[in-house]
Amino acid sequence: MTYYVCEAKPCKARFNERKTNKMKLRQNCKYALIAPTSMGVRITPADHGPVHTADLYSMQATSAESNVLSVSAGLGLPTKVLTAFVKDSPIAAFIKGDLRRRGVDYEGKEFAQGGPWGYRHQFNIADTGYGMRGPRVHNDRAGEVGRMLSADDFDLERIFGDEGVQILHLSGLVAALSEQTIGFCLELARTAKRYGTLISFDLNHRASFWKGREKQLHEAFSEIASISDILVGNEEDFQLCLGIKGPEAGGQGLAGKLDSFKGMIEEIRKIYPNATVFATTLREVLSANAHLWGATMLCDGNWETVAPREIGVLDRIGGGDGFVGGLLYGILKGMNPQDALHFGWASGALAVSLLTDYALPADEEQVWSIWQGNARVKR
Repeated sequence: MTYYVCEAKPCKARFNERKTNKMKLRQNCKYALIAPTSMGVRITPADHGPVHTADLYSMQATSAESNVLSVSAGLGLPTKVLTAFVKDSPIAAFIKGDLRRRGVDYEGKEFAQGGPWGYRHQFNIADTGYGMRGPRVHNDRAGEVGRMLSADDFDLERIFGDEGVQILHLSGLVAALSEQTIGFCLELARTAKRYGTLISFDLNHRASFWKGREKQLHEAFSEIASISDILVGNEEDFQLCLGIKGPEAGGQGLAGKLDSFKGMIEEIRKIYPNATVFATTLREVLSANAHLWGATMLCDGNWETVAPREIGVLDRIGGGDGFVGGLLYGILKGMNPQDALHFGWASGALAVSLLTDYALPADEEQVWSIWQGNARVKR
């Protein structure tokens, strides 16, 4: 990729002049972006209250992967989730309606509930925190229907071959759900690779998912990473998911973390040479409602970094997904690496300004106004 010095205020005209992207997106595809996911619902106490005392909640459909797709869907690109539903469930109907509202297509097998102790969609119970009271999240995933995701339930030749997909986004959260989802994500990655679809992999390590399964998951994650074009994760994600030994710790604070991350990635790219993009966010929590927010990306051997700056936070959940969603949108639109990173940073900042855990931009201008620090009223 070719790099340019960033000017003060991006504009659409400049973006069109600066489309210089070595990553070859497949053309004439039905979908710009798809992702496998286990959809559920999130219930959040009203008025920033804590869960243990709240008696009034709002509910939204949720998953980390659909959060990523929402940025591109909101800006008009065709997206789709591959998922599973509980047949005749009102929660499943709620999720489908929410995805349609966001502009995200869905496809998935429906499983009979099987009685009160059968399948269901996951519940995510989370408060937003306030001030110096941090957010708390409780995941209730027993009987989760998404653990049944299998390649046998999808026509992958139709999806990737006949219809076509530009980017497949995979998350370690889905890959590690069950024996079946490990195989599902591997088969998706292999099929995508065969048809020239770019693969984005957010490692998303969760210790509770990995307990007692480290060897199996490490092997699966390493295979996916070996054929991925875009790898996303913090230093711990890369170390725990891929078995990478990190470098000696850097200095204190975000600057030290950034130096340590860069050193580790320079080693990882030798092990996974297929990947051309490595990215992560940089976050320091000042309070539940104020964070220092930054990001960094290695693209084709060149580093781009957004120095952390203070942003207001209404609900921090989904900020990382918003970043990935914005970054992938930038790649899909052919932005140069610097602009794609900036768009990802601003999409993450947009997500944490909302009570939903996903960002659904009104238009590109809204995202770029956040990047420019322009919060003036638009009439």
